[in-house]
Amino acid sequence: MFAPSDLDVLVPTRDRPGALAVTLSGLAAQTAAGFRVVISDQSGTPAGEDLLVAAAIRIVSHRGRPVEIHRHVPPRGMAEQRAFLLGRAERRLVLYLDDDVWLEPRAVEVLLAAMERLRCGFVGYALHGLSYRDDVRPDELAPYEPWNGEVRPERVRRETPAWRRHTLHNAANPLHLAEKVGAGDIEWQPYKVAWIGGCVLYDRARLVECGGFDFWRGVPPRHAGEDVVAQLRVMERYGGAGLLPSRAYHLELPTTVTDRRAECYDHVFEAT
Repeated sequence: MFAPSDLDVLVPTRDRPGALAVTLSGLAAQTAAGFRVVISDQSGTPAGEDLLVAAAIRIVSHRGRPVEIHRHVPPRGMAEQRAFLLGRAERRLVLYLDDDVWLEPRAVEVLLAAMERLRCGFVGYALHGLSYRDDVRPDELAPYEPWNGEVRPERVRRETPAWRRHTLHNAANPLHLAEKVGAGDIEWQPYKVAWIGGCVLYDRARLVECGGFDFWRGVPPRHAGEDVVAQLRVMERYGGAGLLPSRAYHLELPTTVTDRRAECYDHVFEAT
């Protein structure tokens, strides 16, 4: 069985010490203990010098989850930062967790249980944007399909019907989707995704086998959508699933990726 000691949590961060402290507080409160936290810091002022971040790191470490923080500058794009983190991972599983995500206390425990059962390439939580909790979008929930039984490999591209699933994760759609399908009454339920942003647990060996984020060398330094490319590659070979109900919450801060003109998808898939 997968245990917390099989897990590295990989956190990229840049110039958001307050959000990082909240993210770390969620990790400190997890029911699962023994995982390791690895932070790649590209902030102008080192994140570890912030008093809230320093305190949060001490608390996470005190609660049996060792923390490493690496100063990784200059920034060369999110794909490179994620590749850097993957290169420092040592354990069987890696959870990429953005620096503006708060997790419910059982979030990691449930992710590990789902990966143990499904044995696919990745599982993850779409992020709740609770400022939209009263904004119900039935049309955007329409592409929902549960995984019944085994999670199978899928080829998802812009031209395929499966691409339309990306609307499932807009705004507070994960919350409304769980309510619609009655997932709040169960431990977890897997469903089909186009991709998941912000909180994704990978089988590390499978992610590496599919190229990880090494494509960073072939994309402009200012880019977006690096997680989409990595997940589409893993999904095509090993399958992937979202989990309902989601136990991850977006802090809804302004994005640090402000220039989104270069989509990694275009440079990786359209150029081949």
